[in-house]
Amino acid sequence: MLEILYRDENLIAINKPSGLLVHKSFYSGEADTYAIQELRKQIGQKVYPVHRLDRKTSGVLLFTLDKDTLRMMSTQFEEKKVEKKYIAILRGWTKEEETIDYDLVNENEVKQNAVTYYHRLQTSEIDLPFLKHQTSRYCLVEAIPKTGRFHQLRKHFKHILHPILGCRKHGCNKQNKLWLQTFGISKMTLHAYQLIFNHPISNERITVSATIDDEFKRVGDILKLDLSAYF
Repeated sequence: MLEILYRDENLIAINKPSGLLVHKSFYSGEADTYAIQELRKQIGQKVYPVHRLDRKTSGVLLFTLDKDTLRMMSTQFEEKKVEKKYIAILRGWTKEEETIDYDLVNENEVKQNAVTYYHRLQTSEIDLPFLKHQTSRYCLVEAIPKTGRFHQLRKHFKHILHPILGCRKHGCNKQNKLWLQTFGISKMTLHAYQLIFNHPISNERITVSATIDDEFKRVGDILKLDLSAYF
C-alpha cells in the first residue's frame, strides 16, 4: 500500500518509495509495477501525475484526480510557482550555501538552463578510510531546484564534486562500493521531503511533507546526523 500524504476532491499526494517508477518511460526502462498503476488500484479511480521523481528518489509525488486540475497544476509547475524541497547526503563538505547555475543536456541532447539552490545543514566525519584519507566526510543538505531538469540534482552535485551518496549514474562508484561492502547499503540518499503550492481551486497554500524511509535513517545513524525532523 502506498502512503497517502494528502487527499481531497482534486488532488492526491503519496510518499513514493525508492525504486518505484512513476510511469512507463523510454528513459527509465521497464518494471513490474508503477506508481500511477498502484495508486489507481489502491483508490479505485484514475490519477494523473503532475510531475515526476527519479526511480531511486523517494518522497512527495503529486497527482490530480481530473484533467482540469492537472492543467492548472501543470501551469503552476511551468511558471515555477511550486516549491520543491529535497534533502540529500553528499560526499565531502560543501560550501555553507550556493546557487548552482549550470546548463544541462536533456534526453534529446538539447542544452537547458538549470538552477539549484542548496544550503548545508549538518556535517559528518567518520573513521572510514578512503583512498589516501583515513576518514570520510559527508554532509546533509537541503536542496531547492529552481528548474526541473532530468536528474538535475544528481548532475548538479556531481558538477560541484560533491555527489549524492548512493547515486550510481552521477555519483562516486568507489564510495558506493565502499558503503555496500562496509555497511551493506546501496541506498541513494536523495529524498523529496516537501512540496509547497497553492491549491488550484481554493488558492489555499498547501504544504505536503514526506518522511524518510528506514534505509535513509540507517545512513543517518552511521553518520551521526540528526534526521529527526524528517521522521
